[in-house]
Amino acid sequence: MTQSQSQAPSYPPEGFRYAPRSSVYDEAFVPSGEPRAHYAELWHGVEELGPPEISKRWEQGRRLIRENGVTYNVYGDPRGMDRPWVLDPIPLVLAAKEWNDLARGLDQRARLLNALLADLYGPQATLRERLLPPELVVGCPAFLRPLHGIEPPAGVYLHLYAADLARGPDGGFWVLGDRTQAPSGAGYALENRIVVSRLLAQLFRDCKVERLAPFFSALRESLANLAPRGREQPRVVLLTSGAYNETYFEHAYLARYLGYSLIEGADLTVRDQTVYLKTLGGLERVDVILRRMDDGFCDPLSLRSDSSLGIAGLVRAVRRGNVTIANALGSGLVESPALLAFVPALCRRLLDEELELPSVATWWCGEEPALRYVIDHLPELVIKPAFFGPHAPEPVFGGALSVEERAELARRIQARPAAFVGQEQVALSTAPVWAGESVQPRHASLRAFVARAGDGYVALPGGLTRVSSSRNSLVVSMQRGGGSKDTWVLASGLPSSLSLLKPAGGRIEIVRTGADLPSRVADNLFWLGRYAERAEGTARLLRSVIMRLTDDTLGARSPELAVLLHALEVTTEVAAGSLTGPPGSVRLERRLFELLVESDHRTLRATIEATFRAGSMARDRLSADTWRVLTQLHDQVLEFELRQRLELQDGLESLNRLVLGFSAFSGLAMENMTHGPGWRFADIGRRIERAFHGARLVRSTLVAADAPAAFEGILEVADSTITYRSRYRGFVAFEPVLDLVLTDETNPRSIAFQLVAISEHLDALPRSERGVGLPPAARTMLRALTSIRLADFATLGRVSAGGRREKLDELLACLETDLPLFADQLTLSYLAHAEPSVSLGTLEDKGV
Repeated sequence: MTQSQSQAPSYPPEGFRYAPRSSVYDEAFVPSGEPRAHYAELWHGVEELGPPEISKRWEQGRRLIRENGVTYNVYGDPRGMDRPWVLDPIPLVLAAKEWNDLARGLDQRARLLNALLADLYGPQATLRERLLPPELVVGCPAFLRPLHGIEPPAGVYLHLYAADLARGPDGGFWVLGDRTQAPSGAGYALENRIVVSRLLAQLFRDCKVERLAPFFSALRESLANLAPRGREQPRVVLLTSGAYNETYFEHAYLARYLGYSLIEGADLTVRDQTVYLKTLGGLERVDVILRRMDDGFCDPLSLRSDSSLGIAGLVRAVRRGNVTIANALGSGLVESPALLAFVPALCRRLLDEELELPSVATWWCGEEPALRYVIDHLPELVIKPAFFGPHAPEPVFGGALSVEERAELARRIQARPAAFVGQEQVALSTAPVWAGESVQPRHASLRAFVARAGDGYVALPGGLTRVSSSRNSLVVSMQRGGGSKDTWVLASGLPSSLSLLKPAGGRIEIVRTGADLPSRVADNLFWLGRYAERAEGTARLLRSVIMRLTDDTLGARSPELAVLLHALEVTTEVAAGSLTGPPGSVRLERRLFELLVESDHRTLRATIEATFRAGSMARDRLSADTWRVLTQLHDQVLEFELRQRLELQDGLESLNRLVLGFSAFSGLAMENMTHGPGWRFADIGRRIERAFHGARLVRSTLVAADAPAAFEGILEVADSTITYRSRYRGFVAFEPVLDLVLTDETNPRSIAFQLVAISEHLDALPRSERGVGLPPAARTMLRALTSIRLADFATLGRVSAGGRREKLDELLACLETDLPLFADQLTLSYLAHAEPSVSLGTLEDKGV
């Protein structure tokens, strides 16, 4: 017997000895422990990979998710803005026949709810015939009275519908809830597919998994056909409530994937009952809005007056038929859990069909028999609010309550019976989840999606599978720490090869103009550039200071240390004298440490966090590589938070990595962004900050008569040492240093170079032709650049009786005034306008 035979591995491998629970349906295994037929190929492939390889790929997937910035914001959690998406590497698998039956039931359910919305916002026959209690409609906060009588194009209210599904012990699927408002999760399902198909590439091909692109293609085609004016290339935008929404990543991801502009309410305005997008080129008419915002917040005039997220006058534009919204405003009405009790009868009345996909057993307590049943069976039920809303109570599992708590709950229900529903507690099925070292069962629920296509709906083959966070938890909510899975539907034939990355047919008009960039996006890119450059400038100066403090060959003899510390005080705006003390001073080292890691707005950490936030706001405009660099920079900030104390040498290493990261970011911004208006505003922001930082640096170091002590330091901070040495070979003098950092228009680090670049950007930006002469921003920039070009070195270098170079001080003081003034003027001209202000012909003439 050979050694390999004597050590043959056991089967199944350690870590894959999965034990399905006998009390619930398991998605992957039959009770005897054998894989189900449709799961067998995947499972055997996973076993062949083995636990070490699965762990390795799982870590790769987590890293990919982090690098791609896939997040889910958890409300009330201080880490919520940066909570990475949780994805299990083992997908949920559905057989082709089972999926076809499920898709048919989803299509019927979407048609039913669409017909119900048409009735409730129209003739309301279901109320007159008592198929629905009127209290469930008129008493529901989601019933928007201003929308009554408004019929959307072709009578379609639901363009995207989702159902939360659970599989019971008998193997059948039940609907736990309907999502008709602005269903979330399809974008996360797409991202899950991209990650898992990369981790399990061979298995994905071998299993012949249905592709997701046909669904998104149908959705995009459906939305394009909604344009009220029937234009060949209608403008469709995706409306988000902003970066603090729990699924903001998905908003940005879908906007990029579908090719839509990601906009917020402030980006839109209504004129003459028509919706316009505020862009750098003026106001552009909007045809279709794919909303990811609750409908009540969409119009502060007609709906919620306290909303600052919506567009005033939107409902009037909808009533006039000048814009189409998907899903239609008011569609959240049929999300009420109470409606589930009446769905079978509604299906027979509105569709003349028997319901194919049943709902979980539901009792609305507003009816006396249902109320008695719920009170008598509280331990067996889940109690939910009848209507969703910001102040609606969380679902309560009756079986988890004590006798006293159940009595209190019964009193609350009896006090306001119409506000509650009772639902059967479904024993959710389980699915295998990789738990780090082994496979374990977790309860699972599937959110399935359909999109409008013709007279019916097409299903997303798969969906978003959510799993519980622990073995005993039945809660699968991402807000409660749950995870997710990719969902594989096995194809009965060859999977589709459709991709949204290539056209289905016909020619595509070549477009190179960028004048349709929303002003808010331009503003976010502008501040992204400013914060990134501000952080880099601080990091370079702080690095130069710490290098001298840690250099044993110089120590206290470093002649420029005091000057650089003063420059650091000036550029970071900390209190004068706060960065003083000899090398080795505990007070000085503590203050430098605080400048690196504290959360005060002046610190490096705070500036990097501001950079990341600005990048998040413009997420859909950044390349994947650019976003990865921003994420890595932000990760270093998070590392600071974990360090209560940094040695100076550790800080120096961190600063070296940060400077390299910002250099990579600048390079990617230059090489990977199309040089249109968005890039120009990002670069203008960078140039403003670099010029401003340079002016403060020069003013705080070279104005004093003892400036020679700072020559080497200022060249180092300005990254110009090599250039200086290649030109002058040795002796460091005032005029050559000043020329290199102030007036040399060939040095990318000089102040003059920044002003020239800004002037060139201004010439290329769209501009109103109605005024006479230069706009204010252009006049300010021309004045600043001219003052540098006319500067005389002999005059600037003259030292007064007080030991200062007064003319140099005056020049730099003017620059420190003009640069913020220019930024304000630019913002007023381009980023805060609300009227058509640009001739598009002018843009084309300039090749923008």
